[in-house]
Formats: sequence, C-alpha cells, structure tokens
Amino acid sequence: MEAINSFVSTINGFVWGPVMLFLLFGTHVFLTVRTRFIQRHVFKAIKLSITPDDEAEGDVSGFGALATALAATIGTGNIVGVATAVALGGPGAIFWCWLTGLFGIATKYGEALLAIKYRVKDKTGSMIGGPMYALERGLGQKWLGVLFAVFAGVACFGIGNMTQANSISTMVRDNFGLDTRITGIIITVATALVILGGVKSIAKVCEKLVPLMAGLYILGCVIILVINAPYIGSAFKLIVGNAFSGTAAGGGFAGATVMMAIRFGIARGLFTNEAGLGSAPIADAAAMTRNPVRQALIAMSGVFWDTIIVCALTGLVLTTSILKNPEGMAGLNGGALTSAAFNHIPVVGPIVLTIGLITFAWSTILGWSYYGERSWVYLVGTKAVKPFRFAWVVVVFIGSITALDLVWNIADTLNAMMAFPNLVALLGLSSVIVSETKKFLWDDNMEGWSTDEIPTVDR
Repeated sequence: MEAINSFVSTINGFVWGPVMLFLLFGTHVFLTVRTRFIQRHVFKAIKLSITPDDEAEGDVSGFGALATALAATIGTGNIVGVATAVALGGPGAIFWCWLTGLFGIATKYGEALLAIKYRVKDKTGSMIGGPMYALERGLGQKWLGVLFAVFAGVACFGIGNMTQANSISTMVRDNFGLDTRITGIIITVATALVILGGVKSIAKVCEKLVPLMAGLYILGCVIILVINAPYIGSAFKLIVGNAFSGTAAGGGFAGATVMMAIRFGIARGLFTNEAGLGSAPIADAAAMTRNPVRQALIAMSGVFWDTIIVCALTGLVLTTSILKNPEGMAGLNGGALTSAAFNHIPVVGPIVLTIGLITFAWSTILGWSYYGERSWVYLVGTKAVKPFRFAWVVVVFIGSITALDLVWNIADTLNAMMAFPNLVALLGLSSVIVSETKKFLWDDNMEGWSTDEIPTVDR
C-alpha cells in the first residue's frame, strides 16, 4: 500500500506541478485580456447576486447557485491551505495567492458563461450543464466531456466527501472528545436529509449556511486584526516586499525564495477558488437567469469572496500574529499555525475556528455531491441519481471513521486532471465568451433575454 501511495503521490506532484500552474494562471491572464478586465464589474456582480431573476428558466436562484458553488469552494483550504502557503513560501505567498484570485475572476466568469450557454434539460426537466456540455455542444468534442465527467465523478468521493468527513470527525474528537462513529452518524444523517431533495434542497441550505459560516469566520479575522492593529502596516510591507525578494529565516518566518513564494502562493490560490477546474459551473448551470452573462457575473463574485476576501484576511491574520509573537508561532504549519493565531481571541477564538472548519467541510460535502451527481447523469443518465445519492451518504460515514491518504492523493490527482478538458473548452470557446459578453454587457443589454434554445436530452 505504501508503494502505491508513493507512486500516486509522485503523479500528484506532477499534475499539480509547474505545467498545471502555468496553464491555469496563463488562462486566467488570457481571459482577463479577452474580457477587457471583467474584474472591474465585480461590484455589479455582487449587486446582481442579490437581485432575483424569478421570471427566468432554471432550478434555483442565481444566489442559490452561487451559494452552492461557494459551499463547495470555501473549505479548509481557505484556512489550512493559506497557512501552509505562508509556512512554506513566506508572507510573500499571500500576495501571489491574492493575485491568482484577482485574475481567476475572469476564468470563473468564462466557465460559468459557457455552462449557461450550453446547458440542457434532462428527462425530468432539470437543468444540467458544465464543461462536459460545453465540450460536447460547443466544441463537438464529446470524448473530452466524458473524460471530464469521469474525473469529476470519481474525484468527488475523495476530495469532496471522504476527506471532508474525516476532517470533521477528527476535529470533533480532538476538540470535544466525541467518538468518530457518533460524529459520522450525525453528519451522515444531516447530509442525507439535504441531498435527497436534490439541488433545490442543497441550494436552500447553502443560501443560509454560506453567509453564516463565512460571516462568522470573517468576524473572527477582523477581531484578531483589531487586536493586532499595530502590526498591520508592517504585515502589508512584508507581504508585498517578500513577494519579490523572498523571506529571510527568523522573526517567526522560515526562509523562502521568491520562487517558493510564487509557487506556493499560486498553488494555494488556484486550489482554494477552483477557477479553471470546471467544478463550480455545474452548479451555475442550474441558475434561473435570462442570459449567460448575468449568471456569469454572479459566479465570478464567488472568487472575490473566496480569495480576495477570505484568503487575504487569513493571510493578514497569520502574518500579523507571527510578527506579534514570533517565538510562539515559529515552526508551526497548517492548521496548527491558524489555531495559534485564533488563540489571540480568549476562549471564543478556538471555538470560532473549530465551527468554521466544521461548517466549511460539511458545506463542501453538500456542494460536491451535486457536482458528482450531475457528472454521473452525463455519463449514464438520470437512472444514476438514486444510486449515487445512496453511495454518497454511505461514503460520508466511511470517511468519518477511516483516514485514507491514498484516497486523498488519488482524488487530488483526478481533481487536477479535471482542469485539462475544462481549459480546452475555455480556450477553444473564448470567442463565444467574448461575443456573449459584447451582446449583453458591453452593448448595455443586461436585461436582455437569450434566444438560445435549451434542448432536452434523453438521459
């Protein structure tokens, strides 16, 4: 087993290596230029996200689709992942993580637009969309759509299910002494009650859960920054300066080169906001929207909240905390580093962090259940829905009581491989992204209706 795990880890290191980082970040920059820096419309996007489009066709509201995507996106990577980037790449990694999010907004916009543009209805009348349909209907490359669906349909059980369930049960055991089996039963039942109702039920829960969990975590970060206020100016200087000069060892920070800051910052940024991986557009395809651009703008606001706000706050909290207490924070990594920072809030701090991690992980289970289900519907039709939901619930319990490094590595590898066909769709259909953007946004026709017919597939 160790030999297999080592082999998979080697493959994982390759697929998440420089080639993937270059392709993803390069696509971010390319689409930013093609869409005339679509990021400047982010506040319009936020306004649209809370403006219902009830007359439009779809399964859930635009905000419901955004909340579902954010539920799957905002996870432990925003907390533990950023801490790992700071520990290995120095404070300069935060700058590159933030920059990745800034450019990633354009990619998230593009993939959501294509998901709406090429979505279809299944036999029950439910909307289905995502990279697989953009590849099949837009580029005529069904085989690539099948590849994406296979990667997503398998990866979801690891990265979106078992690993998340295990992190919840382990955290509850370590903090409250509760047996992992009891925690497993609780989250299994809770998950079943939500996902058996389909995307409408998932969206309804996520609409309430995501603002609550993100708001609580952000409040905790703000309180810590108020406590660490004298160090905020120095933290900004370190973050920007070390992004281009590297970090000398000492003062609570490990030594890191500029290349290490770039590598770990970009990798964590790409991993946390998932822009370019193709998962979030599956949720966006279910949205009630009158045209593709409207929901694409709403979708791109998710990267703003995920990386520009949550990850940036986490990075600033970590850096100011290290500057304030270099001896106490030295040598810490990942969750231990974040925990030490939240200990600045007496009694309440660790509780806020624990609740944040638990809700982030559970929301990821809910969001990824929909991604996986839609992928299997693409592959074998609507007959896959009930077996998939049953399997998903069972795997939640298995993950709660079993830690499998091999499962994590395989899922992480497949997660990266999802990006390749998705990037083909984004680059190959970039002219469609531009033409739709011109039709509805640049020509000031945001209230216009799309004339695209939504076909029904016999699946």
